[in-house]
Amino acid sequence: PLAKGGVAAIPGPFGAGKTVSQQQLAKWSDADIIVYVGCGERGNEITEVLTEFPELTDPRSGKPLMNRTVLIANTSNMPVAAREASIYTGATIAEYYRDMGYSVALMADSTSRWAEAMREISSRLEEMPGEEGYPPYLATRLGNFYERAGKVKCLGNDMRTGSVTIISAVSPPGGDFSEPVTQASLRVAGALWALDTDLAYRRHFPAVDWNKSFSLYYNSLKDWYRKEVVDDAVSLRDNIMSLLEREGELREVVQVIGLEALQDIDRLTIETGRIIKEVFLRQSVFNDADAFCTMEKQYWMMRCIIHFYNKTKEVLRQGAYLEKILSSPVITRLMRMQDIPSNVFKERAVEMMKEMDKI
Repeated sequence: PLAKGGVAAIPGPFGAGKTVSQQQLAKWSDADIIVYVGCGERGNEITEVLTEFPELTDPRSGKPLMNRTVLIANTSNMPVAAREASIYTGATIAEYYRDMGYSVALMADSTSRWAEAMREISSRLEEMPGEEGYPPYLATRLGNFYERAGKVKCLGNDMRTGSVTIISAVSPPGGDFSEPVTQASLRVAGALWALDTDLAYRRHFPAVDWNKSFSLYYNSLKDWYRKEVVDDAVSLRDNIMSLLEREGELREVVQVIGLEALQDIDRLTIETGRIIKEVFLRQSVFNDADAFCTMEKQYWMMRCIIHFYNKTKEVLRQGAYLEKILSSPVITRLMRMQDIPSNVFKERAVEMMKEMDKI
């Protein structure tokens, strides 16, 4: 999760879905104002944003999305000095609306292009180069930008709060996360959504690698989840994460000895991990029911998956066959539950769990 006033970095190689992820966040994030900075991006991508955004509708108000969006276009064929100007212009506009009491989401796509501009300007000034030719003050400049995010009480009225949340795309060459821009971003960012090429090639979007990604805001938000969602939402999330971790370990074993050599309970763990990845972590932009998922729907999806795992494990211990359970019609419904609209999901989820009890 990303809290209001936080900083998230989205590093990923070419074609992993950074720009599309930011555009979807611009559409669905809980923010009053969106500031989208296209910093040094390809001209066709900026053109796509300029043509698509005016056609999009704000899902909450029903009005055009452009009514609450600021677009700053800075393509790669513009002067390199303009890249720094575009980033700081976006941050200044975001702070202006923050001081008026609005929640602002600042999308910077991408800070790597800004860093490349700094490297070029630094070499022209004949300054001493640092790692990979970047100037020694690269981390300082990036830190100064990222630290402009935050949530504040506005002057003149303590009841009025505003926030700037920065979501920055980073484009490491070849997807190498050890390069200086990514490392400097990781030192400051509170959340990392690392995009993976293998997931993108398998058409798993958003291609966020759950093993590399993290959020430092999760511990601070636990009480909010318990209060605003449901008491056991945190424990369900922890169960999902432990299942994914265990499934990853078993996948390595399967590559050596094969799936058939595993016990049924281990095969169940692999099958549950597949359901989590294909149903819960994967989302379709083109599916109206799946493009945006409410907190309530996320909770009930997690609850259905964990209920299936616990119930099936209990039945397996009594001597049932896993193949017979997996061929049950309720599994087909479980694999398609992301297509159920949020407003009726709770009722359908309760029905599914009752069917699972009959397995």
